[in-house]
Formats: sequence, C-alpha cells, structure tokens
Amino acid sequence: ISMYLSDPQQLLCFWYLLDGKMQPPGKLAAMASMKRQGLHKPMYHQLSDCGDHVVIMNTRHIAFSGKKWEQKVYSSHTGYPGGFKQVRAAQLHQKDPVAIVQLTIYGMLTKNLHRRSLMQRLHLVPVEDIPEDILKNLVEELPQPRKVLRHLGECTHKKKEAFPRMWSPPEDYWL
Repeated sequence: ISMYLSDPQQLLCFWYLLDGKMQPPGKLAAMASMKRQGLHKPMYHQLSDCGDHVVIMNTRHIAFSGKKWEQKVYSSHTGYPGGFKQVRAAQLHQKDPVAIVQLTIYGMLTKNLHRRSLMQRLHLVPVEDIPEDILKNLVEELPQPRKVLRHLGECTHKKKEAFPRMWSPPEDYWL
C-alpha cells in the first residue's frame, strides 16, 4: 500500500470533528492540541509528527465565562517602534470569528519546530457548513468538552411536564 501513497504516514492520520458551539476556547484547544500532537496514540514520540487533522466548526459561537469578553486582552507587536497593539476578545472575535480559537490552540502546542506543521492540519470553520472536501475525510465526531444546557424554549411540553418538581403550588396560589 505504501508504494501507492506519496506519504506513508497518511495511513495513520485521521480526521476528527469538534463542535465549538457554547464551548470555552481553552477546553477546545486542550482537546484539539492533544489530537493534533498524537498524544492519544500508542506510537507517539516527541520528534515525530504523528498527529491527526482536527476540524472545529461553530467557532463563531464560542463562549467565555464571566466578563472575559471585555477583560481578556490579546496583544501583538510588529517589531517597529509604536507597533504594540492590544485588542479585547470581543473586538477580535467580531473582526475574525476564528482567531481566538486559533491563537488558543497555537499557544497550547509544544514550542518547537513542529508547531507550524501541526497548525497546518487544523481546520477552523466559523459556521456549521463544512466544505465538501473536508466532510468526506471525517472519521469521528469528538464529544463536546462541556455539556451544553438546553433552553426552556427548546423543550417540548411533554418533557416539561415529566421534569420532577420540588414543590407544587396550592390551587389558590397567585403568581
């Protein structure tokens, strides 16, 4: 089989899908960087690039806890005098909905020469529409790191009635 492939490592490379809807970027980055580096494989070695492709969809709908949208600051420097730039998370996310997840994953990867090649196998999609060439390669969908709570409006009347009640108001109770 290896004589038909230009890269024999393609046999060992899988494509994973991760949904970023209502997920914190740090949790997404932890799962993605583990799969990207190949830490989940028994043949892992620091000097070899045996990681997999990771596709993260819905990066537009990530969630920060607390006031991090306004308090978290991303900074960069161009290298020239006066080139120091700072931007809040909300502004960066509004400008580029993929940038926060990308910067978080880049920061969690090992700081060596493999870092850029590991980022090449990361595919970030801001919405649910995944391109067809990526969609045909997907092998497995990873579970979300945090459970997403459902809104009360999404539940049916039957589920609302079946939900256990702690206290039932009396018949003459006024709301």
